[in-house]
Amino acid sequence: MIRVVILGSGRGSNAEAILQAQVDGHLGFAHVAAIISDRPEAPILKLGKRFDTPALYLRPGKYKTKLVGEDEEHYIEVIRKLSPHLIVLAGFMRVLKPRFIDTFAGRIINLHPSLLPAFPGLNAIEQAYNAKVKETGCTVHFVNQLVDGGAIIEQAKVAIDPDDTLDTLEQKVHAAEHTLLPKVINDLAHKIMQGAV
Repeated sequence: MIRVVILGSGRGSNAEAILQAQVDGHLGFAHVAAIISDRPEAPILKLGKRFDTPALYLRPGKYKTKLVGEDEEHYIEVIRKLSPHLIVLAGFMRVLKPRFIDTFAGRIINLHPSLLPAFPGLNAIEQAYNAKVKETGCTVHFVNQLVDGGAIIEQAKVAIDPDDTLDTLEQKVHAAEHTLLPKVINDLAHKIMQGAV
């Protein structure tokens, strides 16, 4: 079995999609070993009880956007003990630093709500909407030390229709995310089992 650890900071809709795919038998060899959040009240943690999966809050330290020092080491220590083959960033709102990335090199993937390299960083759906492009989407990529800059694994395109509002576009992109991320995890798990990753 390919062990997956999910890191998230918010409501956890993508984590829910992963866990539901697991229940439905669509994650293949992958199994979610734990959900970890940097926010004690994050709704993502409630998914643990619902899906019978360990859900942990880990103190992130004094910085709002990154993990450093002892707090970073604590995250590394806890995640290492879970022996993950894959770490999935599903709305985890902290930039990972080199120590963390190097410890789990090649095993961290991130979901970003645009067709990278277009619209990296925050508010990517709004960036695309305001730019009046004809399509956007979502990207799953490996994490390296460049924000949203790692190798792209797979993307899903979403058309921006003339009558779309920012709200309707967000709904469309999120729906694409909920399909793409479990698919990528399934595919990667299969490759890991074959020794291809």
